[in-house]
Order: sequence, then structure tokens, then C-alpha cells
Amino acid sequence: MSKTYHKPWESQQFTQHLKHNMKHIFFLFVFLVTFQQASAQLFTKEKVTNPVDNIDQKFLTWGYFLGFNQYDFNFDYNENLEDILVDNTVGFHLGLIGDMRVNNFINLRLEPGVFFTTRNIVYDESYFQGTEYNDSDLLREVKSTYVHIPLLVKFSTKRINNFKPFIIGGVSTAINLSSNEDNPDDNSSGEFRMIKNTYFYEIGFGIDFYLLHFKFTPSIRGVFSMNNEIVKDVDPNSPWTSNVSKMQTRGVFINFTFQ
Repeated sequence: MSKTYHKPWESQQFTQHLKHNMKHIFFLFVFLVTFQQASAQLFTKEKVTNPVDNIDQKFLTWGYFLGFNQYDFNFDYNENLEDILVDNTVGFHLGLIGDMRVNNFINLRLEPGVFFTTRNIVYDESYFQGTEYNDSDLLREVKSTYVHIPLLVKFSTKRINNFKPFIIGGVSTAINLSSNEDNPDDNSSGEFRMIKNTYFYEIGFGIDFYLLHFKFTPSIRGVFSMNNEIVKDVDPNSPWTSNVSKMQTRGVFINFTFQ
């Protein structure tokens, strides 16, 4: 029976990556808050009134979101070889929101959306020792189009003038329309394959800003896959998949919501 090696520096690398992104997110939030001060008097005692003042009292509300995403892979290995590296790119997403009020502080949300992303998987040459290979064999471009459907619980604080912080979390399912799961060709033909259906848990935070005509919400969210997504190559000794015991998606979403 093979032994799975968990590489702790992978989590450290991902954490460092998140810290780098958080700097950009911090400046974004500063800009938004500054803009709101000038246009909607966020930090005065004057609240924005009709038509959005009673939006939080409605049982059902609707909206839409758009934003940016960055997906990554976490690998577990059968043998302690060199890491498989992932070169991340920034993707784009958009979708709809259905919000159900439970009470003044809790809401249930359904946020179906379409997410576009690309990840480049880079293999070390040691994976191909004893075989003939080209430079192109060391790289696999994984383009994914997800239909992402999360069911979330939003826990809000009391509204403070024209803004209200919250945390949000839940579970989701996603259909990868570019998975190649049913493709008879595998990595020996240049085709990297993943399973089509993936399940995630999600957690994040954000701030509701009350403008004169709508509620604007910037937020950040982490998503983490709960199942193994790799589809093994036909060859059990494939240099691309034989050493991978588990491959799971993880990612960061930056959302801008309008209600």
C-alpha cells in the first residue's frame, strides 16, 4: 500500500500567496471606503434613506455579482518526489444572488455563477527520468469553466450608519465544463483530465455599503475542494499522474455585489 506524503511547505506557499493578494485587497477596500465617505457620508450620523433603507427587512431580495478569482491546486503524493508547481492566473466570474432573510442578523443566500480560470501545472524533470520527453511534456495548461452553485449563510453585525460588516460561509457544488473527464485521450496525448463535479466549503467576509439607489458589497472568500479531482492516465506508471494520490482545488474569490 502506498504512503501519502503531505508537504507542509505547500500550505505555507499558499498562505504567502494569500498575504500578497491581501495587500491589493486592502488598498481596494481603502479606496471604496474613501469613495463612500465622499458620496454617501458613511461615517456620519445621517443614514441613506429610501429606497434602500428597508432592503434588509424584505424576506426575499435579488441582485447580481461580478469579480475576480484565482484558483490553485493542492497535491498529495505517493512518493516524496519534487513538488508539482502551479502557476496561477487571475480569472473572472459573474452571477446572480437570491437572498432570504432569517432575522436581522442571519440570511441564507444562493449565488449561482459562471467562473473562468486557467492554471498551468509545471512538472519537474525528475518525473520523466528513464523516458523520452519534450519540454512541452513538463507543462499542462488547465483551463476551467465552472458553473458554481453555493448555498451560504451570512452572519451580519448591526448596521452602523451606512455600512454593515459580515462573515459568510457554506458549501457549494461546481460543474467543470472543461474537465475532459470523458475524453478518451489522456496526458500521453497532451490532455489533462479532471472530474466534472466538485464539492467545496467556503468562508469569507465583507461589508455592505448602503448607497442612495442600491446596496454595494465588496467581499473576499476562500474556497476549498472536498474531493479528489484528478483523473488518472491509462498507464499506471504515467509520469503525470502516477505519483499524485490526491489533487484538490482551492481558490480565492473577490466579489462585488449589487442589490
